[in-house]
Amino acid sequence: MARVDPVVLRTARLVLDQPTVADADRIAEYCQDPPFERYMATPWPYRRLDAVHFVQRVAPAGWSTGMEETWAIRLGGSLIGMISARADNLDVGYWLGLPHRGHGYLGEALDAVLGRRFALGQPVVNWECVVGNLPSARVAWRHGFTFTGTAPSAVTFRDGSHPPAWHAVLRRRDDRAPKQGWPSELFAPATGNPRRAP
Repeated sequence: MARVDPVVLRTARLVLDQPTVADADRIAEYCQDPPFERYMATPWPYRRLDAVHFVQRVAPAGWSTGMEETWAIRLGGSLIGMISARADNLDVGYWLGLPHRGHGYLGEALDAVLGRRFALGQPVVNWECVVGNLPSARVAWRHGFTFTGTAPSAVTFRDGSHPPAWHAVLRRRDDRAPKQGWPSELFAPATGNPRRAP
């Protein structure tokens, strides 16, 4: 893949730019949220050292090789989450810090990244999450992704496994209306005190 120079994306409320070492403490804080252990491929337990490695090595390497575009999601200058687009699987991945969920920020950031990928000529954008990660799935559903089934994750997790994952796809020509066919769990009323996922 050809090198890609990092770009900044802007939405009505957000700026998507490059994570830096100054973000390490905030990244480490957010990535210690318990659902990250179950649903994310990030190291666990997550340490500040992991965050520094991510912003100094992993994210820049993705841009320099053209394999992954990673953005810090910022609100009023403060990091609230992360979103990326990967070239190998033509997919997107994202997370949002616990205090910032439920305000539509992630959907706004996803719109910006989808717009970029389709403007670059990418014909489809894939999505996946570990089975049960309802908040992540609802974001994809709301943005018009078509559910394609349950299969092993394309992403390798920290233990080398590929856990069962929900998969979906959005084609450049698709409208963004929510589609039928998603797992019924997405629409079941919440009961008790469920764990919130990124």
